[in-house]
Amino acid sequence: MLTKKILAIIPARAGSKGLPNKNIKICAGKPLVQWTIEASLESKLVSKTLVTTDSIQVQEIARSCGAWTPFLRKASLSQDNSSVIDVIKDALQWCEQRRRSILIM
Repeated sequence: MLTKKILAIIPARAGSKGLPNKNIKICAGKPLVQWTIEASLESKLVSKTLVTTDSIQVQEIARSCGAWTPFLRKASLSQDNSSVIDVIKDALQWCEQRRRSILIM
């Protein structure tokens, strides 16, 4: 029987016009991004949680929570006008290029 594998992709960039570095700001005792990561990791439907970010700090938080964050996002995909669809496509392309090593993880 084949079981479906679900990859959750969490986009979390450092820049924000309204609240710079909002993803690492403390909210109810944890960095904001940690709430999303933990919800994904606790889901019985999600097989793997990938955080795509341009921030080393977000990457460190994600890793400490147990999320997978194997690369830093390109600056061109971390702008105010960057499309989340393009960010997701980039993450999926990264995974596709490394499919064999990902399946082992």
